[in-house]
Amino acid sequence: MTAVLGGCGLGADSDEVTLRLVAADYGDSEANSSEKYWDKLVEEYESEHPGVTVDVTVYSWNDVDREVKEMVDAGDAPDMAQIGAYADYAAEGLLYSADELLSISTQADFVSQLSSAGEVQATQYGMPFAASTRLLFYNKSLFAKAGLSAPKTWDELAADAAALKQEGVKYPYALPLGSEEAQAETMQWLLSGGGGYTENLGASYGFDSAENVATLTWLKDDLVGKGLTGPVAPGKLNRADAFAAFADGKVGMLNGHPTLMKQAAKKGVKFGMVPMPGVDGPTKYSMGVADWMMAFRKNGHAEQVGDFLDFVYEEKNVLDFSREYDLLPVTTSASKAMSTSSQDEHLRPFLQELPGSELYPVGRTSWATVSAAVKQQIGQAVTANGSPEAVLGRLQATALRVEGEENE
Repeated sequence: MTAVLGGCGLGADSDEVTLRLVAADYGDSEANSSEKYWDKLVEEYESEHPGVTVDVTVYSWNDVDREVKEMVDAGDAPDMAQIGAYADYAAEGLLYSADELLSISTQADFVSQLSSAGEVQATQYGMPFAASTRLLFYNKSLFAKAGLSAPKTWDELAADAAALKQEGVKYPYALPLGSEEAQAETMQWLLSGGGGYTENLGASYGFDSAENVATLTWLKDDLVGKGLTGPVAPGKLNRADAFAAFADGKVGMLNGHPTLMKQAAKKGVKFGMVPMPGVDGPTKYSMGVADWMMAFRKNGHAEQVGDFLDFVYEEKNVLDFSREYDLLPVTTSASKAMSTSSQDEHLRPFLQELPGSELYPVGRTSWATVSAAVKQQIGQAVTANGSPEAVLGRLQATALRVEGEENE
């Protein structure tokens, strides 16, 4: 199988084939469910490929990863899955590599750092499907009332939060370190302090680095300890609840991704967005997030899968999906189109952050376990009796243990 197979098209004499795709739902209501996106896309594809049927099942993000795992464990893997992680399946030899499926032009069009993040041992198995970055959102009305401007440094953020508290703002800075998505908030803060989850150019985990300890110590002492993060303990506050509170006008500042814009605008909240503040100025590296498409070997439909995915990743289709769900394109061609289109102006600040963003270490098969440990433990680091050094040390030990077990 070579890279060109996916782009050669399917002849009229091809056998009848049904491809099964399991996908995640990016909608927030029945009106914009991802089912509608896939129904339209598949109808167009099937009209041009009469020998191929594409059967799409859409699950919520709460269920989709588990559903796919159960299918795989039962020996009934779908042809394609569009979910949150791919590395475990790649390590087990269950996936086609991207160059076994896609045309050369499609592969080359992926945004470079997203393509690299889809690799396991220098081979790409995860094909990026959707991306986003994070910015600091702030409530313009609350800031104006307190006579504030958007912060650029940690000290300015803490000073702004203190002023907002004086004005009676419920959550001066919302710090969601609850189990829903603590790994995202944590990573953004670690990056802003010059650290992160990995070190040595990603060669190893580095939870317990001096930079990371300093970052969480600052959060514990200068934000949480001074009562600037609201009435709910960070370890109990989930991202969805923090977003909802921002949309209700109860939050001064928080880290957010593009979907928060629509949520806040619906309720009339006037907001601004700036890069995440760092120690001495705006953070150099934003956190990026990508979701993944993968193809299982089980059913052997490499040629048909590759042809369908070449269609999925055409510029028009990538743009349609990104615009529908306020996400960032994963291809260079669609990114260029979005960067010059007036209808995408609201997404441009996030798009500008993408080239300098850093993603979760999703290419490590240990990441799923390590991420779960972060969600469970990181909130303890910023409690009154918590120890950032101890919590980060435990996470480092967990990461090294899991890596060691998987390399045995």
